[in-house]
Amino acid sequence: MATVGKNILDNLTTGMYSDSKVIYREYIQNACDQIDLAVKEGLLQKDEGEVSIYIDANKRYISIKDNATGVKSSSFVDDLGDIANSNKQIGENKGFRGIGRLCGLGYCKTLKFTTSFFGEDVASVMTCDAKKMRTMLIEPKKYTLDEIWEAIVSFDKKPANNDDHYFEVEMFDINKENTDLLDSQKVQEYLSFVAPVAYKNTFIFRSKIYEYAKRNKYSIDEYSVKVNGADVFKEYTTRLKDINGNIQNNYDEISDVEFKDFRDNDGNLLAWMWIGLSRFEKQIPIINLMRGIRLRSANIQIGGDNSLAHLFKEQRGNYYFVGEVFAVDKQLIPNSQRNYFNENETRVAFEDKLRDYFYDELHKLYYAANKIKNAYKRQEEYLYKVNEYKKKNEYNGFVDEEDRQKMQSDIEQAKKKADEAEKQLSKFNDIKNSPLAEVHKSIGKHYGAESLKKKVDETAIGEDTSGSKNKSFVTSSMSKLTRNERKIVSKILSIITDNAPKEIAELLINKIKEEMR
Repeated sequence: MATVGKNILDNLTTGMYSDSKVIYREYIQNACDQIDLAVKEGLLQKDEGEVSIYIDANKRYISIKDNATGVKSSSFVDDLGDIANSNKQIGENKGFRGIGRLCGLGYCKTLKFTTSFFGEDVASVMTCDAKKMRTMLIEPKKYTLDEIWEAIVSFDKKPANNDDHYFEVEMFDINKENTDLLDSQKVQEYLSFVAPVAYKNTFIFRSKIYEYAKRNKYSIDEYSVKVNGADVFKEYTTRLKDINGNIQNNYDEISDVEFKDFRDNDGNLLAWMWIGLSRFEKQIPIINLMRGIRLRSANIQIGGDNSLAHLFKEQRGNYYFVGEVFAVDKQLIPNSQRNYFNENETRVAFEDKLRDYFYDELHKLYYAANKIKNAYKRQEEYLYKVNEYKKKNEYNGFVDEEDRQKMQSDIEQAKKKADEAEKQLSKFNDIKNSPLAEVHKSIGKHYGAESLKKKVDETAIGEDTSGSKNKSFVTSSMSKLTRNERKIVSKILSIITDNAPKEIAELLINKIKEEMR
């Protein structure tokens, strides 16, 4: 028989994952499988299963414990001692490779598993010397997998109550380079989008998502997960935040959610999704942890917030949205790192269907939103130019007649653009019962569409009734200056206007105006 060398352990532990926090996902995944089994066997009611994570940063200690079936003492050594020889079924269980429990070996000195099975008066214990394993892996000696496993693993038993049923993973002396595992806040943030938990009850569209799933008989696996006693929820919110300096502000909001089913050519369901509809002001900043369309299998996140970005026409399109794709087909099998699916025909069909939707509908959606916003901005620009003209006309603000005529010409051009914008908006108004209709509604509300249109229709610069053209010029108020001096000042003001940035030019002109009165 072929010899399995020591490097396989390195590949299955530290070499498997790029983010150490993945260990929480792996152990939660295993716990949820056992909770499912406990519910199926009548040991627990559906809402009684719980995964409790306890982190003691000072002691550099982590515990992950569930109240599911536990493992029988008679099968404990085989079930936990075997590597990559799981009894779980692909497409049925969340984990099935039999390697997830090893992930803790790369991040602590000692990894310990303790379990008790309902009705038994003993608890079974497996202790792994993780530090010794890592030492043996770097020694210049060829160890076999069996040799390392025998050297680092020990089994024991201890008394237990007959009513006990649990499985606990303990990690002692977390490595200094993996201190992020001990940051309970960061762990909770990570799990809030990775773990199979419920939506936070302040997310107003959670009921709409649940109703859609129920109506179509789609299941969303959810479990109680706690970190140091605090419940973990999916931290979705309707507010999209930006950051200016140290100040956060809401620059956009989710006004509704839209749903989409993806089926193969035979009509079989591959996946379904929801996305949040907003004004699509810009790519969602990273300060919003929920950004991006997330991929989920059994409600556990696959990969990160960009797992589906490659299916967009332009990858940045992924970050205009928040939402989730729930994989359903059993042939969409997570790979060993759980950052995507194994290659097969079903994955190809899945990608084809999503790419069609992402390329066509979603790409067009945020581009159309940009056109709508620009149309309203052109109307606002017209009103702004008219108001600027009126202020200058009323408060001696024109530098000279050329300045007045230029502003009038700018207003005429702005009015043409505003009229074209209104025609464009009227076309969007004809779109009903679609995601774009909701987006248009949200954008219109933000810009005050009805009021804005009314102002554009009613606004005009009108005729100059000041009685004297010169009265509106900046130099008109400079009564101390002779006519020739005013001409010189007017020329200077014109040079400033033509060459200096607008804000600086206005400051200089006002200062000259004050000094020359």
